[in-house]
Amino acid sequence: MKIKRALISVSNKEGVVAFAARLHAAGVEIVSTGGTMKAIKAAGIPVLYVSDVTGFPEIMDGRVKTLNPYIHGGILAVRDNERHIAQMKEHKITGIDLVAVNLYPFKETIAKPDVTLSEAIENIDIGGPAMVRAAAKNFRFVTVITNPARYELVAAQVEKAGEVDAHTRMELAQEAFAHTAAYDAMIKDYLAAQIRK
Repeated sequence: MKIKRALISVSNKEGVVAFAARLHAAGVEIVSTGGTMKAIKAAGIPVLYVSDVTGFPEIMDGRVKTLNPYIHGGILAVRDNERHIAQMKEHKITGIDLVAVNLYPFKETIAKPDVTLSEAIENIDIGGPAMVRAAAKNFRFVTVITNPARYELVAAQVEKAGEVDAHTRMELAQEAFAHTAAYDAMIKDYLAAQIRK
């Protein structure tokens, strides 16, 4: 599946600008959010703001920005399903072929000695895991990256073939589900500790 559009929204920005630059040079359109978009734009790389895709602003202090059919329809569409393709056309949804997302730093937040419950709760990512899980579910057609250490592998494949091979996509999907499972387990354990207090 040729990668034409990538959505990049990361808390850990290590290596993300160089990754975006390589994708752009390979002809990939980049969609991004907030701080990630600013970092990519500051490097002179063309980037489309997620609100321009959704037609809706980021609201509720950023709690709601990517939870939208223009994002999730673009990620979840089964590209060899005629009904899905027809619905994409009908609703003017553009496919998203690559999702690079890592989550709000919940672990680092709760490690602070004076962290409040409300601060911890604000660092529970919702849109990120939803995009990661959607992309991982649709790994037959979508590449998902949750670990910056994988940027090199993915960028190299996109530069060489315009796409990421099926085995790598499945491997990255498995890593993505492991990532969200560990994230949810951490939140569960933190809340359990608060209940016991």
